[in-house]
Amino acid sequence: MQYTQRNPLPLPVGGPFESLNATIDTVFDWQYALRKQNLMNLYEKGKALAWKASDLDWSIDVNPERLIRERVANGMAPMMNALLSPPVTLGDSEVVEMQLNINAFMLSQFLHGEQGALLATAKIVQGVPWAEAKFYAANQVADEARHVEVYHRYLTEKLGLAYEVTPSLNQLLDDIICDPRWDITFLGMQIMVEGLALAAFGVTRMQLADEPLIQDLIGRVMADESRHVAFGVLSLADLYTHEMSSTELREREDFVIEATHLLRERLLMTPVFERLGWDAKLWTAWSVQTPFMRGFRQMMFSKIVPNLKRLGLLTPRVREAYAKLDLLQFENHKDSVEEPEVTPPQELVELLMHFMQNPGPNGHTAAAQ
Repeated sequence: MQYTQRNPLPLPVGGPFESLNATIDTVFDWQYALRKQNLMNLYEKGKALAWKASDLDWSIDVNPERLIRERVANGMAPMMNALLSPPVTLGDSEVVEMQLNINAFMLSQFLHGEQGALLATAKIVQGVPWAEAKFYAANQVADEARHVEVYHRYLTEKLGLAYEVTPSLNQLLDDIICDPRWDITFLGMQIMVEGLALAAFGVTRMQLADEPLIQDLIGRVMADESRHVAFGVLSLADLYTHEMSSTELREREDFVIEATHLLRERLLMTPVFERLGWDAKLWTAWSVQTPFMRGFRQMMFSKIVPNLKRLGLLTPRVREAYAKLDLLQFENHKDSVEEPEVTPPQELVELLMHFMQNPGPNGHTAAAQ
C-alpha cells in the first residue's frame, strides 16, 4: 500500500533504530497434539475475520482541527476548564492545540505499542511449547503488521502530527522483548500492554466520534486486539496457580507491579506539555493529581485487573500494590474470556458523554452537530 508521509514521525533520542539482544529458547512441538481446542477456535476465528488496510476508505478528508474548532465554538473551553480544573485557564486556541496534540500523542503510542506487539508475538511463535498456540501467534503477527501499517499511514498521511515513543513504554517493550521466558512475553504483551490498549482505544474512539476514518480503523483494530488478549488469558490458564514455584511466582508478581507503573507513566502527557511550550512540571503535577485525569488512568486498567485475577496473579502482593493505586475496583469486572468484546468502563462513558453533550453557551452541545 502506497501513501504519502506528510509528516514523518519524530525519532526518540536513541535514533531511528534500536537493537536489542533478545534471546529465547526456540521450541519445536513434534507431537502436534492440538489438544487446546479453545485456542484452535480462536485461530479459526482470527483467520475468518482478517481484513486488509486497503479495506479502509483512505479518501476520507481528515481534518480534526476543524472538528475541534466546531466544538470550541459551541462552548468546549469553559466546560474543559470546569471539568479538568487546569492550573492555567485555557482559552479557545489552547483547547484546540491541547486536544490536537493529545489525540496525536495517544495515536502515536498506539503505533509504537503495535510495533512492540509485532516483535513480541513473533517471539511467542518461537518460544510457546504448543503447536496450536504457535498457529494463533503466527496469525497475530499478521494482525500486528496490519495495525502498524494503518496507524502509521493515519498519522503520517492524514493527521500530520505525531510523537516519538515515550521512555516508559519503550522500557516496558524492551523488558518484554528481552526476557527469555515465554510466559513473560505473553504476560507483558497480551495481558498488560494490549489489555491497557483496548481501554485506551475505546476512549480515543469516543473522543473522535465524528471522524469516520479513525472510527473504522480503531474499530477493526479493537476486534483483533480483543482476540489477542483472550489468547493470552487462555494460554496462561493454570500456569501461575498450578505449575510454578513460589520463587517463580514472586518474579511474575514483580513484573506485573513494575509493568503497571510503567503503563501509568505512559499515560502521562508530559511530552504534549513540552511540545506546547507549557510548564511541563506544573502541568504534569496537575495531571497526576486532578481527579478526572487520575480516574482516566485508573480506568485504563479495567480489563487488566480481572484478567490478572482469572490467571491467579491478583495475589496478596499484587493486591497490595493495586490497592495503593485504587485499581481493585475493577477486580469483579468480566475478564476477556467471559467478555471478549471490550467497551470502555461505564463510569468513563458517562463522564465523557456528559462533557460532550452538555449544552454550551449557544444552546448547542460541545460535540460537533
